[in-house]
Amino acid sequence: MTVTAPVRSERDTTGHPAHRDGNVLRWLAAYTASMMGDNVYYLALSWAAVRAGTPAQAGLVMAASAVPRALLMLGGGVIADRLGPRRVVIGSDAVRCAAVLAVAVLLFTTDPGLWPLAVLAVVFGTVDAVFMPAVGALPARVTSRDQLARVQGMRGLGIRFASVAGGPLGGLGVALGGAAAAFGLAALLIAVSVPLLVSVRTRELPADDTAASGGTAWRDLVAGLRYTRRHRVLAPLVLAIALGDLGFVGPLNVGLALLADERGWGASGMGWVLAGFGVGAGAASLLLTVRGRVPHAGHVMAYACVAGSVAIGALAYAPDVASAVGVALLVGLLAGLSGALCAALLQTQSDPACLGRVTAVASLVSLGFAPLSMPLSAAAIGTWGTRPVFVVSALVCGLGGMVALGARDLRRAELPR
Repeated sequence: MTVTAPVRSERDTTGHPAHRDGNVLRWLAAYTASMMGDNVYYLALSWAAVRAGTPAQAGLVMAASAVPRALLMLGGGVIADRLGPRRVVIGSDAVRCAAVLAVAVLLFTTDPGLWPLAVLAVVFGTVDAVFMPAVGALPARVTSRDQLARVQGMRGLGIRFASVAGGPLGGLGVALGGAAAAFGLAALLIAVSVPLLVSVRTRELPADDTAASGGTAWRDLVAGLRYTRRHRVLAPLVLAIALGDLGFVGPLNVGLALLADERGWGASGMGWVLAGFGVGAGAASLLLTVRGRVPHAGHVMAYACVAGSVAIGALAYAPDVASAVGVALLVGLLAGLSGALCAALLQTQSDPACLGRVTAVASLVSLGFAPLSMPLSAAAIGTWGTRPVFVVSALVCGLGGMVALGARDLRRAELPR
């Protein structure tokens, strides 16, 4: 496995904290620009799909990327490990930029209907299957192990900034020039990440012990799955992530909208609740960015997951918007802390040479399976109401924390000093 970027040793990465390391900051700027482009892209895609077809057709276009993403995610992890995550992320951003720009030009010059939007969604989902494992594996290449928790906090701040800034930017693009202008803006933001990533230096990795030299991609995939399943920390950690996201995604997406409608809070009330969640999650990211390390990481992650599940259940019992905002802030803080610690433990406990495959497994259970809870949550709320469904979701989420507490090696896991 080769790395084409200029290489620096582990010793070179430990001299400065990550938030003062120019190499890490270039990576963070590239990641944030790419995420902002993603936010603008999804807004432009939804707007263009609604304008070009029926609501049902627009929904199919928006969902078109989920199938290739889920089917190809594990293979994407193999590619990230074989080619190196930096190279894969650069190539993925270049392909995404070209695809979005092509649709922008097409929309600007003609009225093609829904088909180019559907093709773009499929292309995006296919590239995401490679991009997401590589993005997860890249921080371990640009900083030392003792800085990975801080880097996860910085990454969380980048995600929050991208979500806050991306929506208004996309709306401005649509207002000024329609979907074509918004797609063009998304392509520009994604393009900004490419030269920044080219300038990022990465470290050499040890030989891959999970696959035989010269093995096929299939053998690499099987070896990565076997490695994850047999690992005393990673196996229960992936299960905890799966349960936590399964219980979290439904209530905080579909369930919250239905709760706001049921209580008469309206769109503005739901917006305030979401803002409370965002502030809490941002505070957790800022805490990790400043501290850099959380002692007893396994214990803290597990207890934060359990406490966060209680807060999720309590959200359905909030009597008014103000109290719901306070509970949502607590949910965001605890979920943000447990999620960042899960990511940091995933990276520090994994063999760096197979981190792409491990990240692919975690991403698949989080982003591939967890969204299935959204239609189930909506149907269950329609039958039983919000409170029972929020309570059941909280129990599922809390079960993830209990799995972490019950696995001795995960419970005792520490972040590097």
